[in-house]
Amino acid sequence: MLWIPITIAAAFFQNLRSAVQRHLKSELTDLGAASVRFLYALPFSFLWLAVLVVGFEMSTPAANPAFVGWVIGGSITQIIFTFLLMWLFSLSNFTVGTALSKTEVVQVVLLEALLLQESISGQALIAILIAFVGIMIMTLGKSRISFSKLLASLGQKVTLVGLACGLMLGLSSVLFRGAVLSLEEGGLLIRSAYTLAVAITIQSLILLIWLRLFQRGQITRTLKHWPICIGVGFAGWAASICWFAAFTLTHAAYIRALGQIELIFTFLVSVLIFREKVSRIEITGVALLSIAIVILVLEKAA
Repeated sequence: MLWIPITIAAAFFQNLRSAVQRHLKSELTDLGAASVRFLYALPFSFLWLAVLVVGFEMSTPAANPAFVGWVIGGSITQIIFTFLLMWLFSLSNFTVGTALSKTEVVQVVLLEALLLQESISGQALIAILIAFVGIMIMTLGKSRISFSKLLASLGQKVTLVGLACGLMLGLSSVLFRGAVLSLEEGGLLIRSAYTLAVAITIQSLILLIWLRLFQRGQITRTLKHWPICIGVGFAGWAASICWFAAFTLTHAAYIRALGQIELIFTFLVSVLIFREKVSRIEITGVALLSIAIVILVLEKAA
């Protein structure tokens, strides 16, 4: 059951990273803002790996061809996801795109079955579908957008970007799970730390080369906003290390579904702290998502 608190922590830090990262959108290009989570997370990832190796005398796992393939694929798809997420912030109908990006909860089930040949129980699949419905209700209810309007948006740019965003997030989760599981040595901490350090190194090199060649000046601009960038980097590293640790423990589908608890956190903050009014449909969405999470937890504990 260790995957539950680890996943909740991952969702918390991911929400924090996205909130801080969005402030950079007005100062940097989409790719420039997306690169911050990787470039500024790199020092934290190596520092954490050094603590485990030097401080706790853990041995780094031996990389193998399967690991290299999984981690490169995961690294590239995560870069694409982050870029698409930043692009969503630029689109006028951001809410619809965000709602559709949440389809990754369902997409990851199919991707895990195709790439890792892993299946989940019928009870877990029902829970994931309930969670998906709850997520859509919450997202659309908040903006008073109906399902008919969502369907009517099919074919629009924001729809395609949102669906692609969900696909890349789901695909990166499955690929990184494959990378962690392909390592034959070490425990949870060292395998997740090693995989993350390799992944962020690959991502940072790709982004540094791309920005240098095609978007000159973006790296320098990130230095001007270094306090915010360091905050993004730390939150991004903390979220990633928790995600990677969780991937060693259970299915990516379970983890991504439980990770949507961040929506419940956001809902509670808006109600309890900011005293915002909520609609019945939003409450329905929260209830469905909560039920789905309970079903997942009980199914895994059985």
